[in-house]
Amino acid sequence: MRAKIDSGARSSALHVDAQWRFSEGGAPWVGFRLSPGAVGAGAVECLVPVHDERMVTDSGGNRGARVFVRTGLRLAGVEREIEINLADRRGMRFPMLLGRTAMARVFTVDPARSFLHGKAGPNSAAPAAPYSDIPTP
Repeated sequence: MRAKIDSGARSSALHVDAQWRFSEGGAPWVGFRLSPGAVGAGAVECLVPVHDERMVTDSGGNRGARVFVRTGLRLAGVEREIEINLADRRGMRFPMLLGRTAMARVFTVDPARSFLHGKAGPNSAAPAAPYSDIPTP
């Protein structure tokens, strides 16, 4: 999934088309639907425990409560668990925003470059090439 790397954002956000809350065994859960691929590729539904609910300020300065979940992130051959909030990012260029807490102590951002580890495609599950193997434009 394409993501905007945003070191100015504290938290990460994922666009969901719909979300709903429910309880499972007395604990809060959230269900959500997202379309991770190309237009018309189909939607995916997920059911996960709610990790937290916090106030978030968006880029327009608007504050609102958002649900946070824990999920796995695989980026540049590195896998780690991150927390991400579920948001309506309709109209945004990227369905996912990767904030600085998800990148902390693992990644360095080069704002002058893009797609350093390749673009997502049909074989995107394959390990990415190390930074040193990617030519400078």
